[in-house]
Amino acid sequence: MTPGKAETQSPAPRPRSTVTLIVFGVIALAIFAALCALGTWQVHRLAWKEALIASVDARVHLPAVPAPPEADWPALTYDNAEYRHVTVSGQYEFDRQTLVQAVTDLGGGYWVMTPLRLADGSTILINRGFVLPEWRKNPPVETAPAEPAQVTGLLRMGESGEAFLRNNDPAADRWYTRDLQAIATTRQLIRVAPYFIDADAASNGNNRDPARAPVGGLTVLTFANSHLSYAITWYALAVMLLVGVWIVVREEKRRRKGIQS
Repeated sequence: MTPGKAETQSPAPRPRSTVTLIVFGVIALAIFAALCALGTWQVHRLAWKEALIASVDARVHLPAVPAPPEADWPALTYDNAEYRHVTVSGQYEFDRQTLVQAVTDLGGGYWVMTPLRLADGSTILINRGFVLPEWRKNPPVETAPAEPAQVTGLLRMGESGEAFLRNNDPAADRWYTRDLQAIATTRQLIRVAPYFIDADAASNGNNRDPARAPVGGLTVLTFANSHLSYAITWYALAVMLLVGVWIVVREEKRRRKGIQS
């Protein structure tokens, strides 16, 4: 500071206008409500996921029951049927099977979806297992045995025709999801169940070489469950917002007190 000159002081910050404070309060309240809603939604998702895991765990360990017949198909849903342990017998139609792209612990390749024609004339698509791309390039000649094939596995409801960034292309025979209706239409199948069966390893001779034959029993039975951490994150952000609002309110009180003094 130059001697002889009075020290200059910067003016105190002026209080915010009432309109600014109202707008700030409305925005903060809206964000706070949204964060709390997201946290609560994750809590509900957590309860749903835990119930799903418990239900799946109970179903897969129950003894296999006959696959639902055609009369029961309309009543089947994800909640009451998915991952049910079932068994069925019929004749494979190898000339009408479909390969659906898949990634498993064995690498990238395909699920082999083969129609199984039952004695009553209805059809259930069987996911016989996973094969490597080499299997598609040089598919073996498969003929249906005289005796009906016995299949045991997990009941799975059909999937939509859309995958992440990709859609099924029946005309080009490119399949990314197990869209049963589209597969049935393309392969000219009738009376097709709204579910397919993930065959277990024993149903395909316990093969473990995906270059030679489908490897069954690869159904993923573990489910990501990060809903609790997500809920904590949203609620923590809501608390941080409240802290931020408290800081603004405290600062505003100081400004107004400074003006009055």
